[in-house]
Amino acid sequence: METTLIILKPDAVQRGLMGRIITRFEEKGLQIVGCKLMQISGDLAATHYGAHKDKPFYKGLVAFMTSSPVLVLAIRGNGAITIARNMMGATFGSKANPGTIRGDFGVSNSFNLIHGSDSPDAAERELGLFFGKGEVLPWNRGGDNWIYDMSGGKVE
Repeated sequence: METTLIILKPDAVQRGLMGRIITRFEEKGLQIVGCKLMQISGDLAATHYGAHKDKPFYKGLVAFMTSSPVLVLAIRGNGAITIARNMMGATFGSKANPGTIRGDFGVSNSFNLIHGSDSPDAAERELGLFFGKGEVLPWNRGGDNWIYDMSGGKVE
């Protein structure tokens, strides 16, 4: 089981898409184990996007991410990082396939609705930036036996 960070960006919040996007993750079988609506500070955005500091889009990205509240989620599941990234679709809404979050709800190459960690190391680092101790709550769902085949003694 993996836990990954998902951020519903200012455009998703402002457009009222939070519920529809969360529903997609839950319908897929992923579990919400942390959630908060927050205003990202300039310092937090700079830390989170530090790898892009020297890129031409960095300043605009930080301004965008601090322009409005975001919904930050910790999502858990078997292969959650890859599954979530596949569900998100290509980075640019104009190039994202129909059926993906960006493909169904986005057309902009700047406002792309959602962020998801791209690796286990990134997920651990990013979750630590946005969630404090005790804010990610792994809990047992009764329906997991209907989501995952556990007959072999492990999640499949």
